[in-house]
Amino acid sequence: MKTVLIVDDLIDVRLSARIVLESHGYRCIEADHPDSAIASIRQNQVDLILLDMNFSQDTTSGQEGLAFLTQLKSLNYTIPVVVITAWAKIDLAVQAMQYGACDFIEKPWKNTRLLESVQKLLPLVSDDNRESETSPLAFETNNKQLLEKARRIAKTNANVLITGENGTGKSMLAAYIHQHSQRNTQAMVSINMAAIPENLFESELFGHRKGAFTDAKAHRKGRFTLANDASLFLDEVGCLPITLQAKLLRVLESGEYEEVGGSATLTSNARIISATNADLNKLIEQGIFRRDLLFRLNTLVIELPPLRERLSELPEFAAFFVTSHTKKYGLAELTLSEQACNKLLSYHWPGNIRELSHVLERAVIMADKNTIDAHDIVLENHGEESGTLPLMSLEQAEQKLIAKAISHFDGHVVKAGEFLGLSKSAIYRRIEKFNIQVKEI
Repeated sequence: MKTVLIVDDLIDVRLSARIVLESHGYRCIEADHPDSAIASIRQNQVDLILLDMNFSQDTTSGQEGLAFLTQLKSLNYTIPVVVITAWAKIDLAVQAMQYGACDFIEKPWKNTRLLESVQKLLPLVSDDNRESETSPLAFETNNKQLLEKARRIAKTNANVLITGENGTGKSMLAAYIHQHSQRNTQAMVSINMAAIPENLFESELFGHRKGAFTDAKAHRKGRFTLANDASLFLDEVGCLPITLQAKLLRVLESGEYEEVGGSATLTSNARIISATNADLNKLIEQGIFRRDLLFRLNTLVIELPPLRERLSELPEFAAFFVTSHTKKYGLAELTLSEQACNKLLSYHWPGNIRELSHVLERAVIMADKNTIDAHDIVLENHGEESGTLPLMSLEQAEQKLIAKAISHFDGHVVKAGEFLGLSKSAIYRRIEKFNIQVKEI
């Protein structure tokens, strides 16, 4: 996903640009001054800059914008720049082009003009980002810190335990770790531990010889054999009955196992990636999970937080899923309206990212125009309407209330602020903080 840096000292201008660009699949970061813009460029991969030319209240000369373009060039950055200017300052835009800008947009801009300029310089699908579009975490830009950790872990052969609620993306993260490991020339082998009948556990993991039991009509290789020199993903490992845990522990400790009905000792060097939504320490206290098995599984641990705790990432997740599902069904390009995005932000997402994907898949199928509106978003009633609210922090509750109020007042920020008892500047500060989508103002 391509990243646009929006540089403007006015929050409403930055918000307006962000809404348009993010709804069309771009990632946006913001800066309110050229100095902070340079800092952002040093910390992030920036593909395009949207630059206002004036940042002091007492000047319209555009010298700050021109100085930024000069500094950008002196630092050897070759990032395309689109400048923003008023109708009366077209001569300034021409001067900016001479300093290295690629295009200019007049204020107040039309959304079609903004998109036309950005898409001309920064196509969403191009040869240099085609690989990331097919990644299981193609929305990885908003998970930068998490995925940097995953990439470091991937370079080792250490066992990894991924924890988190159902639907948070544990299996996708396991695939990401495998893809960035030295074992990626082999396919990752996966097995859901909760789905294995107790009497077939050894056969599924270790394989069996023909005639080993009644239904063993042919020789079958187990998952540890198939995952030799590769990664073995043990999903829902907390569901494994304690009577079977010792058999798994043995192969994790020594790499040795026998096929059911076989006498030869086999070995596997499979790298183990496991996942669970259970608190394994509590299961140990209850006597239903072995402590020594946990020590073999959790050499390295990655915890995936629930979606309700990372709502600032939801717009990018949503854009990714809308694009993915339109491609899946061969449909025309769709975008999310501000009201639809706010409806998504006001929901508590008990099913996490998986539920978001399913909700947007239905919306993509049922949308009758090129925009997904709030009425196309069908959310499950998980008790909120009956008077019960999910447990959340005050900050999370504030974010949900603001998004809900803005949606209720059809995107009118000032009315929503008055209803909530917030001044205009206060609600805009919170909109920027929580990355809440609003109509153009």
